[in-house]
Amino acid sequence: MKPPEDPIAASTLTGTSLPIAGEATLKRYVRALLHRHRRTFALVISLHSVSSIAALVGPVVLGALVEELSGGSASISIDAAAILFLTALLIQTVFTRITRLRAGILGEEVLADLREDFLKRAVSLPTGVIERAGTGDLVSRVTTDIDRLTHAVRDAVPEITISLVSAVFVGGALIVTAPELALTWLLAVPPILISSRWYFKRAPQSYRAESATYAAVSSSVAETVDAGQTIELYQLAQSRINVTNARIKRWVSWERYTLWLRCWWFPAIEAGYVLPVVGVLAWGSWLVARDDISLGQLTTGLLLTQMLIEPVDLVLMWYDELQVGQASLARLVGVQEVPDPITDPDLRPTDDRLIVEGVRFGYRSGRDVLHGIDLDVAPGERLALVGPSGAGKSTLGRLMAGIYAPRTGSITMGGAELAQMPAEQVRTQVALVNQEHHVFVGTLRDNLLLARPDADDTRLLAALDSVDATPWVETLSDGLDTVVGSGGHGLAPGQSQQLALARLILADPHTLVLDEATSLLDPRAARHLERSLNAVLKGRTVIAIAHRLHTAYDADRIAVIDGGRITELGSHDELVAANGPYAALWRSWRDAD
Repeated sequence: MKPPEDPIAASTLTGTSLPIAGEATLKRYVRALLHRHRRTFALVISLHSVSSIAALVGPVVLGALVEELSGGSASISIDAAAILFLTALLIQTVFTRITRLRAGILGEEVLADLREDFLKRAVSLPTGVIERAGTGDLVSRVTTDIDRLTHAVRDAVPEITISLVSAVFVGGALIVTAPELALTWLLAVPPILISSRWYFKRAPQSYRAESATYAAVSSSVAETVDAGQTIELYQLAQSRINVTNARIKRWVSWERYTLWLRCWWFPAIEAGYVLPVVGVLAWGSWLVARDDISLGQLTTGLLLTQMLIEPVDLVLMWYDELQVGQASLARLVGVQEVPDPITDPDLRPTDDRLIVEGVRFGYRSGRDVLHGIDLDVAPGERLALVGPSGAGKSTLGRLMAGIYAPRTGSITMGGAELAQMPAEQVRTQVALVNQEHHVFVGTLRDNLLLARPDADDTRLLAALDSVDATPWVETLSDGLDTVVGSGGHGLAPGQSQQLALARLILADPHTLVLDEATSLLDPRAARHLERSLNAVLKGRTVIAIAHRLHTAYDADRIAVIDGGRITELGSHDELVAANGPYAALWRSWRDAD
């Protein structure tokens, strides 16, 4: 069976997807993780060493008893052998239980570190990187890949560690007690080695492709659900169904291929386990007949051979599980390979003047969305960006907020280029508020303190009042202590938007980019809120992107954007007098209103 086409194809499945970690990055991360938990890891090995040594007592005692009985003597009584055997079994049971408990704790600690490391890196990624990759790719890594890795880390790593320790002790005991019989394990090498080399040559990239195609399915479904109304409006349902079906078909094809690999590998290694047992019986019987070894040695060798099968089998089985985990780990660690933008932490703007000069930008190579944009926004000025949908207003707003860096040209704040300033510093200068708002699980106070941790309740309430949120806040039984978000008090879309604007006021940047920031409110409420915000926004630079032209009417200047270019620039009165595209748009909107 041939593998499906496009083994990984992550970039074509999920857009400009986040990277997948290479082998060198994976090894470096795993080494660091093991070093972090080296003491617990050493404790697990030590505990299981005791358990493994105790497990060897049974075959050795039984072999010695057979040896004594076959020779006609009985220096070791059956009762003494039974007591010794039961004592060793009790020690093995106790230490095995303790080992698995400590191994489980180790697995949970490692898993916690994986989650924390991923989350720390994910929240520090540049916003532009996440937007280009799409939320589906990131969400699938933090959900599906974490789930798959959970099984590998929680079970596979401890089981492999325990099995390797067991295999070392059992193999060593076999060599010491019956070295001639230990050679029969060479019979298992060809089927196990050849089949495993064949399997593991194909498995890692196949599991990575399986994860990538599943991420594409998740991304397609999530994006379709999020844009459900738009899809219905433009009658794109069948198109989205076709895209999703194609991605599901590709994912299923990789699922079938990895299953086919396992169906060939498992029988081959099972055959490898049978051959040593057959070899011990055949070769050992011949050696006993020649008096080269005793019957007791044959008994001990056969028992140890059977004991060795289980840890070897577990190592191979769990190593296969690690292939799935390795693919997921590569996707999780891949976020570490996202390069940090080259910035200058010492770069400081000299004033609040925002200058856009010769800016060109595109989301895809060779396809610019903005074409030679020039703007000079004075401190405290209110600039409105208007134009038809898809003209590039939101893209320009994101560039002016420092989310993206222009392909050519520059955007400077007080002489300092935004693209060269650290993101944390840019956020203190300019902030973007768009139609998408998130209510974090926690109290209303917690949600507000995200913007300014040192704010007292008086300041928090003032921020809510400035965005007209006081009426519904006063109805909350616990006030600022009311738990909101998932599982708590549900906020309407308009209330979530007011909460986001209150956070913005608390953050207190001197330049604001409002991208349809009042779109979730009805026109009358939106107009009232914007009037309330006027007093709060006084003295700040405001760049407002809106289709509701009353926002443009209140602005100092209006930039009309069409086809990625500024076609008109001036005040409301100037543009109406010019009788150009803005004047026509204004008359159409005024008459409709």
